[in-house]
Amino acid sequence: MTIEQIIDNVYQIPPISRAKLLTIINEVRLAKQSLVLKANRVEPKLLFIKKGIVRAFVAQPEGEITFWFGKEGDVVLSMKSYVKGLPAYESIELLEDSELYEIQSEHLQKLFDQDIYIANWGRKLAEQELIKTEERLISRQFKTASERYMELLNQNPDLLQRVQLKHIASYLGITQVSLSRIRSSIR
Repeated sequence: MTIEQIIDNVYQIPPISRAKLLTIINEVRLAKQSLVLKANRVEPKLLFIKKGIVRAFVAQPEGEITFWFGKEGDVVLSMKSYVKGLPAYESIELLEDSELYEIQSEHLQKLFDQDIYIANWGRKLAEQELIKTEERLISRQFKTASERYMELLNQNPDLLQRVQLKHIASYLGITQVSLSRIRSSIR
């Protein structure tokens, strides 16, 4: 997915504003298992996925808990670092060799001050991420593991081919054994 498509999917801005935004975006390639954001650190960047898949997780004494997957077109950021400049809650790991578009938050904030269209683009980005977070929270609170699995299957069927089952089970809040039972009951 091109950066222009990603920008437009967030919010369409005039060509002059888009050109300004493009000047602060760098393309990076990183290997599978790289941590692109780390918990307990202020993360000074946001990334967009050109190619690849990531997971956000929190390390707990009993193991890692995956709570989000991102793929082509998605933004990768710590909202806590992006909005408040505070250390991230989560770590974000690449699950495939990936190509990403990187923006330093400091440069983006300067553009927000200079260009109302870019500022509105940033607001729309934050609004979209808030809605996605709300949807995940509501799903986790009010749906059964089977319903969450079916939702994942319907909305992101490619995740099941690209993500290890242990991460999917963690995302659903169940064990791998429970996930196997759900999968066999659907077949």
